[in-house]
Amino acid sequence: MRPIDLAREHGLSAQAIRNYDDAGILPPTERSETGYRRYTLLHAQALRAFLALRGGHGHQQAMEIMRAANRGDTESAYRLIDASHVALLTERDTRTEVAKALGSLSTAMPTPVHGRPLTVGELARRIRVHPATLRTWETQGILRPERDRATGYRQYGPDCIRDAEIARQLRRGGYLLSQVAQFIESLREAGGADALRAFLDSWQDRLTARSRNLLAGAAQLDTYLTMLDRTPRE
Repeated sequence: MRPIDLAREHGLSAQAIRNYDDAGILPPTERSETGYRRYTLLHAQALRAFLALRGGHGHQQAMEIMRAANRGDTESAYRLIDASHVALLTERDTRTEVAKALGSLSTAMPTPVHGRPLTVGELARRIRVHPATLRTWETQGILRPERDRATGYRQYGPDCIRDAEIARQLRRGGYLLSQVAQFIESLREAGGADALRAFLDSWQDRLTARSRNLLAGAAQLDTYLTMLDRTPRE
C-alpha cells in the first residue's frame, strides 16, 4: 500500500502520512528495494486509531498513546487514556456544580446598581456581612474591587456589587468559597446569567461529544492492539 493510497482513505496528503510515520504514530515500516515505504492493513488501522483518538484526547495525547502502543508499552498507553477520562470527569463535575449554583439562585438575578461605587463598609451593610468577609472573598477571586487612586481604598462598582450579592446567596446555600469563585468566574466569562445558561448548554454538548469521541477512539485502538497482538514480532 502506497502513502497516496493510505492518504486518500482519510482525505490526507501523502506527506502527512510520512510525517505520522516519522513521528512514531504508525508501526515500523518496511521499504522496497527502491526505498519506497510499504504500508499494510496494520498501518491503515494505526492511522484510523490515531485519528479517532485525536478527537477525544487531542493531537499530542493521541500521538503519545500511539507511540506507547507501537513500542509495546501498553501500560503507558492505558495511563494516558485514563488521564483523559479523569480530566473529562473533573470538567463534567465542574459544569454540574456551576449549573447547580445557577439553579440555586433566586429566579431573578440581582438588580444592577447604578451610581457611585460603594466602600467596603457600605457594601458590607448592603448585603449584611462583615467587611472582613468581603476581603476574604477578594482573596478567593470572588470580588475584584478597584482602588481609589487618591486614597487607595477599595471601590465596589456595579459588577462587584452583583458578584457580592450572588456570593452571599450561594454561601447561605452552603456552597464552599472555591465553588462560589468558580461560579462567579463562569458568570463573568459568559457575560451574564442568560448567557451562562446558553454556555452551560453548549458546554454539555461539548462534553457529550468528547465522551463519544473517547469511546470511538477506544474502539479503534482496541482493534489496532488486537492486530498488533496477532502480528509476529521480530
